[in-house]
Amino acid sequence: MTFQELGLSEQTIKAIEELGISRPTTVQNDVIPSILEGKDIFAIAPGRCGKTCSYVFPLIDIISRKQGQNILIVTADSAQSVVVSDRLAVFNKYHEINEETIKEGATDVNDEANVIIAAPDLLLDIVAEGKTDLSKVNILVVDDINLLKKKHQLKNLEKVLELLPAEKQNIVFTNRRSKETQDILNKILKTPAEIKVDRTKEDEASTEGVKTQNNDGAMVDNQEKYARQEAETDEEAVALMNRYQTFGDKTPDFLLYKGALAKNEY
Repeated sequence: MTFQELGLSEQTIKAIEELGISRPTTVQNDVIPSILEGKDIFAIAPGRCGKTCSYVFPLIDIISRKQGQNILIVTADSAQSVVVSDRLAVFNKYHEINEETIKEGATDVNDEANVIIAAPDLLLDIVAEGKTDLSKVNILVVDDINLLKKKHQLKNLEKVLELLPAEKQNIVFTNRRSKETQDILNKILKTPAEIKVDRTKEDEASTEGVKTQNNDGAMVDNQEKYARQEAETDEEAVALMNRYQTFGDKTPDFLLYKGALAKNEY
C-alpha cells in the first residue's frame, strides 16, 4: 500500500515524502483508513512501529478538510506530549493546524487550538482554571493507555472522560493488552475496530519507510544508520533553526539531535 492509496491528501503526503518516508508501516496501513472513516479504534502496537504517525497523518487531513474539528490527544506525560507535538509540527507543514501542547508549569493556553495535547493531570489543572473547554471535542486519542496505567493516570483519565461529549470518535492505543485497563476501555470505546501489530512483525514495522541514497546511488535504510549514532546535538541543525526559525519556537527535537529519529517512531 502507498500513502495515497490509504486516502491521505497530497499536501500531507508531500510533507511525509520530504522527510524520506517512502511507504507506510504495518500499523499505519491498518489504522489510517479506519480513522479517516470515522471509526472507533483499539490498536495494540509495540514501540517504534510508526504508531504515533498512524494517527497524526489522518488527523491532520481531517482538520484540514472539515471545519469545526476539535481533537484531544491524551498522553502519559509531558515528554510524550512533546513527541506528538513534534510530529504535528513536521507533517503539518502544508496545512494550517493550530495546536497546543500543555506542559509542566504552563500558564497560558491557546483557546483557539484545533488540537490539544496533554497528560490527564495537567489537562485537569488547566480545565479547573477555566483555560480550556473540552465540551466540543470531536475526536479523542489516548496515546497509550497501558503507559497511562503505569504513570498512575487512569483515575485522572476517567475524570477527563466525564468532561467530554458522549458522541465523538475514540482512538485508543496500547503497547499490550492489560486487564487493569479493560473497564475504562469499555467506557471509552463503542464497537471499535481492533487492530493488532503482531510481535513477529515488529522489526519489519520499525525499520521500513525511511530511505535515502548513499554515495553509490543505492537506497539505504536510515533507521540502521541512525541506530549506530548517539543522540547528540546537531550543531548545524541548531544553527539553521536559530537563523531561519522555520518552525517558530516549536522546532521538533528529533531534527536537532543526531540519531533521534531512530529513537522515536515516525
